Amino acid sequence: MKRLFFILPLLGICLTVAAQDSIANHQYNHANDTADVFYRHLKLNEVTVTGVTGMTKLKYSTAPINIVSAKELRSTASTNIIDAIARQPGVSQLTTGSGISKPIIRGLGYNRVVVMSEGVRQEGQQWGDEHGVEVDGGSVGSIEILKGPASLMYGSDAMAGVVILHSNPIQPEGELRGSVTTEYQTNNGLLGYSFNLGGNQQGFVWDARWSGKMAHAYKNKYDGYVPGSQFREIAGRLMLGLQKHWGYSRLIGTLYHQTPGIIEGERDELTGHLACEEDWSGHSYGKWLPYQQVKHYRLVWDNSLNLPHGWLKAIIGYQQNRRQEFEEPHHHEHEHEAEEHEDHEDHEHGGALEPALFFKLHTVTYDVRYLTQEFNGWKLSAGLQGMWQQSQNLGEEFLIPAYRLFDIGLYATASKQLDRWTLSGGVRVDHRHLHGDALEEDGELRFSDFSRNFKGVTGSVGAVWNISDHLNLRLNVARGFRAPNMSELGSNGSHEGALRYEVGNQQLKPEYSLQADLGIDFTSRYVSAQLALFVNSIDNYIFLKGEGRQIDEHPVYSYTQGDARLLGFEAGIDFHPIHSLHIENTFSYVDARQLHQPEASKYLPYTPAPRWTTELKWELLHHRHPTMGYHSRHTHHAKGLSADNLYIAAGMECYLRQSHVYAVDDTETVTPSYTLLSLLAGTDLTWNGKKVAELYITADNLLNRAYQSHLSRLKYADMNSITGRQGVYNMGRNITFKLVVPVNIF
Repeated sequence: MKRLFFILPLLGICLTVAAQDSIANHQYNHANDTADVFYRHLKLNEVTVTGVTGMTKLKYSTAPINIVSAKELRSTASTNIIDAIARQPGVSQLTTGSGISKPIIRGLGYNRVVVMSEGVRQEGQQWGDEHGVEVDGGSVGSIEILKGPASLMYGSDAMAGVVILHSNPIQPEGELRGSVTTEYQTNNGLLGYSFNLGGNQQGFVWDARWSGKMAHAYKNKYDGYVPGSQFREIAGRLMLGLQKHWGYSRLIGTLYHQTPGIIEGERDELTGHLACEEDWSGHSYGKWLPYQQVKHYRLVWDNSLNLPHGWLKAIIGYQQNRRQEFEEPHHHEHEHEAEEHEDHEDHEHGGALEPALFFKLHTVTYDVRYLTQEFNGWKLSAGLQGMWQQSQNLGEEFLIPAYRLFDIGLYATASKQLDRWTLSGGVRVDHRHLHGDALEEDGELRFSDFSRNFKGVTGSVGAVWNISDHLNLRLNVARGFRAPNMSELGSNGSHEGALRYEVGNQQLKPEYSLQADLGIDFTSRYVSAQLALFVNSIDNYIFLKGEGRQIDEHPVYSYTQGDARLLGFEAGIDFHPIHSLHIENTFSYVDARQLHQPEASKYLPYTPAPRWTTELKWELLHHRHPTMGYHSRHTHHAKGLSADNLYIAAGMECYLRQSHVYAVDDTETVTPSYTLLSLLAGTDLTWNGKKVAELYITADNLLNRAYQSHLSRLKYADMNSITGRQGVYNMGRNITFKLVVPVNIF
């Protein structure tokens, strides 16, 4: 709490300056032609968001929402889609190397965050520590991040929030456009590409994309190259549809294949070096044992029908997730077979290696809803949504039972627009049935047969007060619900990726949360500021607790539950004293505790460290009139190749010391503070005044700082006997080059 007393006075100063600026500029008309210059950095009046109540301006949303635009995504250096949003206020990532990231929103992650892709829930094996999000970043056009309980709109599991991955928009009528994107990163040799082409001919719309990515092991100055951090992926997407006066109907198919290595972090006791196979090379893009193989397939049918007084929307999706884990064979005759295989691309023991773990998950999701047009300031919606799942164990080892799940939810929402007030609220009822199958192994009962039913009633109510054209105040109270997943209920096995033996608890109760959010947004010519405060109380919070014993040389952890409380804030302020200069600062803080617990276990595990980010951005070239928000009719376009919209930026990320750790059995240890510096540059390349490409260069961890993120699972790998340092460190200096070439056929 001492950190709060240090930070809050600074925020008060910022908001006082903002309020004074608001009074001074009260007569300023931001709807005139010059507004684009001064408000070009803002999103409140420009960006619309999509929920079950339809499209609405961000300034009228009662819940806290972050928007990541297509331009921001293209200019951001990342190795996966979650990595691309991890710098947003209140958002973090739980990582296993550079290829696997899980979203953390305000200190909560795993099955407490719902990821939406192509309009349906992304359902894989998201309960696992080392399981990422199986989505191609190239297919994502923009992202919305809903912070706080969103069970009203998305059902069970949306307790921490929702990450909504929007695809690129449909092309205009008569257009045939596409793009080619290439990328290279110096640290891990990442090579990426993405080809896209889409069109719209007399209402027949289509879009096709093919992407690929490969990276060898990353390096840092303490560990050198990190064995097992290499990965490869390919992805494809095809959309076909009709868009007419009656609405639209679209069929979308996607595939995603990823082969990430498994970082074991074992070290040679004599040298302290990370252990690896004798012929392993840090520059190899091939597969080396152990590794995972993840395949995700999706088919979505998305429909919208225009009715006289509203819209009827229906979306049905099928997903299949196949996760395999390959380990060193236990038979002596296979021990050196991989080393003798010369082709690293086929380093799979001649293709004869069988997966040790093999999860196969089928998911069908459905969502049918009706939304009214606005009448007398009212908007109403009602719907039915849910899913069916079947999970199979097809490998030689077992961690969770095979299971079946059926989920259904009914909801209704309403919003009312008054003069300067927007009121919204809703209620939802959910039912989930979960059945785990029995399994005998070597004559002993591994999993028992059991069934559980969970019911939840959730809702939210909120208000936005548009105090002036520059100042908004918002308040929202929401109740969240999450049913325990099969890992928490039925686990009984060694979780190799998490380095522990996990035991489920079939008696777990569902989690319920009650969260209050208070936010204030200010916008003006020269400054914009945001402050979001939240407090979240969770009943029956589920967590792992050490038992002080071992099975199969792994410490035993069992699932239990108690009550938890989280509070914190996100703050941001952006000074732009002149049109071409921006000085932006954000700060995120969350304090997450378990109630009625002893000192060692009173903090929730994997709570992000307090984070301060700052960026100084200077736009050097921009072909606009210096005081007007439109292109001058007399602008002279340079002949040949030239640069437009050129900017350079310097950034800093400062992570404060995280001493609020779950210390039972050294599950977590204190993480010291560290600061990372970056340089960025970007420009549009034009030929005779026509844009032909976008070029972005980013240098992350500019000073090659050796550090460990508090949310890195590799922090707890083996001790280096020579240096005394524990765990594997994060990536060192990394320079990213990205080129985006638009293709306009007609």
